[in-house]
Order: sequence, then C-alpha cells, then structure tokens
Amino acid sequence: MAKQDKAAKKEAAKQKRQASSARRKQFFEAFKMQRREDRLLLPLMLAVFVGVALVAFLLGLVWGLQWYFLPVGIALGVLGAVIIFGRRVQANVYRKAEGQPGAGGWALENLRGKWHLSQAVSGTSQLDAVHRVIGRPGIVLVGEGAPHRVRNLMSQEKKRISRLVGDTPIYEFIVGNEEGQVPIRKLQSRIMKLPRNINAGQADSLEKRLAALAGRGNSMPKGPTPQGAKMRSMQRATRRR
Repeated sequence: MAKQDKAAKKEAAKQKRQASSARRKQFFEAFKMQRREDRLLLPLMLAVFVGVALVAFLLGLVWGLQWYFLPVGIALGVLGAVIIFGRRVQANVYRKAEGQPGAGGWALENLRGKWHLSQAVSGTSQLDAVHRVIGRPGIVLVGEGAPHRVRNLMSQEKKRISRLVGDTPIYEFIVGNEEGQVPIRKLQSRIMKLPRNINAGQADSLEKRLAALAGRGNSMPKGPTPQGAKMRSMQRATRRR
C-alpha cells in the first residue's frame, strides 16, 4: 500500500511538472506571437517593470529600507508587465474577431462565472444569429448580424420564451459599433455589470425549461471561428501566470 501511495505521489508530481512546463511554453509562444504583431508590447512591458521597481526602491529610501523594498518592487513590476501583456493580447483578439460571423458567440464563451450559453438559438441563412445566455441577471439575448434582421429575430425569440420565463428579466444586446449597439470588446463587461435578479438555482431551472423546448424551427450554422479565437490560449496562459 505504501509503495502504491509513493508511486501515485510520484506520478502526480510528474504530471504537475509537465503541466507547468506546458503552461510556460504556451505563455512564451503567446508572447512571441503577440510581439510579432505588436511593436509596442515589449517597450510597454519594460517600462511598467522598471517604473514599478524604481518607485518601490525610492519609497524604500524614505525609511532606509530600499533593499527590502526592491524585491517587492521587482515582483510587482513583473505582475504589472504580465497584466499589460494580457490586456494587449485581449485587445488584439477582439480587434481580429470584430465583424466576423460567430464573433459574438465566441465572446460569450469567455464569460467569467456560471452562465448557461446557447448559441444561435435562432438565425438566418445570412449568418445573422441570436445567442441566449442565462445567469444571475436573468436571460440575456445577444444578436449579431444585420441590425434590421437581428432585431426581428430577437423580437421573435423574446416573444417565444416569455411564455415560459414569467417575470424573469430579459435583456437584449446587439453586437456592433453603431449607435445603440455594443462593441464586441465591451460585450462581456456589459453583461457582467447587469443586476443580479435571480439565484443560481432559478437560473438552472430556467435553462432546463428552455432547453426542453422543441421545434426551434430556424437554426443557423454557427459560422466560422473568428481568426482571433486561436489566441484564446494566449489569454489562458496569461491568466495562469
């Protein structure tokens, strides 16, 4: 038994080292990819790193503890540089995804927290689509495509589900850069800022009831994955650092 435990611990440690190595490799690959497309990336990261470390050192001088403050400043500088990297990657991803079919659904896949996402619950052959998200705010309908067609789709979807959801709030967003629309880079934050109107159990119940609906009739192919979607691994690598 002791031998089995020892072997299991050894195997777990090996897997942990392999996972850590894979994350580091993924991070550096992401860095190289981003650096090729973003000339300001390295200068900005260095500026943040040096600036934070220098401020910490100078603050330490006030109390004569500069050599104690410097390691803290270096650590914070590294953290700041990684944050800059993550934000530049995110901006690049959304810039590439903007305007592509399926970009709205892709952005919804990256919502933080517990959400029930159903992509393309209604759509057209022109790749207009309405996605449905269920969470603590209630129900969120997100449309992408030609505004005049999307508004009609959203109106039909809202009418269809209203009979089942009762007084549960239904929010509507159309992805785009025109007046009254939400840019794809801001879609996640707009949804995350919605008020919490129901609890997690109610959200789960809503998802089951709506998932049970049959004969949706009009469904759309999800369309091509946005070019920027291949960089999702870069975001994951950044969050893991």
